[in-house]
Amino acid sequence: MVILQAIFLGIIEGLTEFLPISSTGHLVVAEHLIGYKDAAELFTVVIQIGAIMAVVWYFRRDLWAKVAGLFRREPGADRFWLNLIIATIPAGLVGLALDKTLQQYALPLTVAIMLIIGGIILWLVEMYHRPPRSKDYPQFDTISYRQALGVGCVQILSLVPGVSRSGSTIIGGLLFGLDRVTATAFSFYLAIPVMVLATGYKLVKQHGDIALLPGGGPALIAGTVAAFVTGLIAVSWLLKYIARHDFKAFAYYRILAGIVIILLIAGGVLANTL
Repeated sequence: MVILQAIFLGIIEGLTEFLPISSTGHLVVAEHLIGYKDAAELFTVVIQIGAIMAVVWYFRRDLWAKVAGLFRREPGADRFWLNLIIATIPAGLVGLALDKTLQQYALPLTVAIMLIIGGIILWLVEMYHRPPRSKDYPQFDTISYRQALGVGCVQILSLVPGVSRSGSTIIGGLLFGLDRVTATAFSFYLAIPVMVLATGYKLVKQHGDIALLPGGGPALIAGTVAAFVTGLIAVSWLLKYIARHDFKAFAYYRILAGIVIILLIAGGVLANTL
């Protein structure tokens, strides 16, 4: 049963990590509903390895070309990696400084409120902001250092459960002048260093807590594999979807999900506790 719970949570992680609907928020609520006791959010963070590998596998050819281009000192590759570093720094520093403080807000009510607020913001951006016309492929060479820093600063908001890392970085990208496809793909790439740092930090700091997780190591492995498979599906689908659609559907989903969570809390079905 514990392994099945881990697989279920891994599926949720993979499906929601790259959609602008908050994977952490969904995991917090799901863990409360099924009674999974996550030791200091260790399981939630570590199974992100599966989602990371999904991005790496999906973009493996492009990633290899960018790594090779870095060694060949190609301007486009240099710019891409520098932009990725610039966009990673703000949330990385704030996340390290406020790790324990932020854990206190991993509550269903926080998730619900942030889902609703984020949904309203996403809807407003789609209604009143007109990004450049998207092409079939991301235009990474057009991203300036100022835009990368702007996306990185907006990403700080995603440290609050329910905000969504992908949602904040995609919205940030749109507001700073990127087209939808480029903003979405840059958000996916940005997930790699951010999630590697977060997972590595948790493992180094709290590796002894793995034994305290329901199912221990086998549960972590099962959840990670499930996150990889579903993450691969989500990445492939979203890039195709967003090339021809906007993000309004996700805004509506966020608002509805937030309202449902509040109703579950009010009805006593969902406990608003850590």
